[in-house]
Amino acid sequence: MRRSIMLAAGVVTVFVMGLTAIAPVDSAAVGAPTNDNADQDVAGWTSDFATEKSTLVSTGRNPYFILEAGYQLVLEGGDERLVITVLDQTRTIDGIETRVVEERESKHGKVVEVSRNFFAICKRTGSVYYFGEEVDDFKDGQVVAHHGAWLAGEKGAGFGLMVPGLPLLKARYYQELAPGEAMDRAEIVSLSVSLKTPAGVFEHCLKTEETTPLEPGEREFKHYAPGVGLIQDGAMKLVSHGPAK
Repeated sequence: MRRSIMLAAGVVTVFVMGLTAIAPVDSAAVGAPTNDNADQDVAGWTSDFATEKSTLVSTGRNPYFILEAGYQLVLEGGDERLVITVLDQTRTIDGIETRVVEERESKHGKVVEVSRNFFAICKRTGSVYYFGEEVDDFKDGQVVAHHGAWLAGEKGAGFGLMVPGLPLLKARYYQELAPGEAMDRAEIVSLSVSLKTPAGVFEHCLKTEETTPLEPGEREFKHYAPGVGLIQDGAMKLVSHGPAK
């Protein structure tokens, strides 16, 4: 999902004499990594999510993420185009029925990557959790690699938090937990951004900064609009949203 979709997961904001402190509240987790190396560089980042399997379902929505079959987002920027489609398909990953979300990225009109991402949403908190992805990298119309593919429950990987149901400023959490393969993490840096896109002007947007210990120094920003979802990914901005075309 790098290219691309607490209590919420895990922090409480405490105000003491005008100062803001962030304290983690989630500890043990269903599906948390068991590989010792999974704890690399996790200081200050929530990596365990105390979520019961019985609360996770494959369809629903929170203010910033719509996980309903047929919903589609289209983003464009320069020669890049990203089409995100919630499919009418599910897949059981690590004992959880997840919804399949396809991301199709193209450059200069040619497909360069297609991924099938697996999400579930908590009925209690509205938090959306990420259970992995299958990736096809293309060159000249042919699949040449599968960089970044991972699945929760395999090779020490565990599910991460994609978008919290109740975002808290300065919350820091892992979105992917696949040691050595995919370790994306996000920090919520604003809850009040106004952003103009080809699809319109959006207010009160959630802004995240994404990094990964696998690529130190690299970072990108994403914006999510209430009731819509992802509206900016790097240089790409939303051009349309709604039922898939």
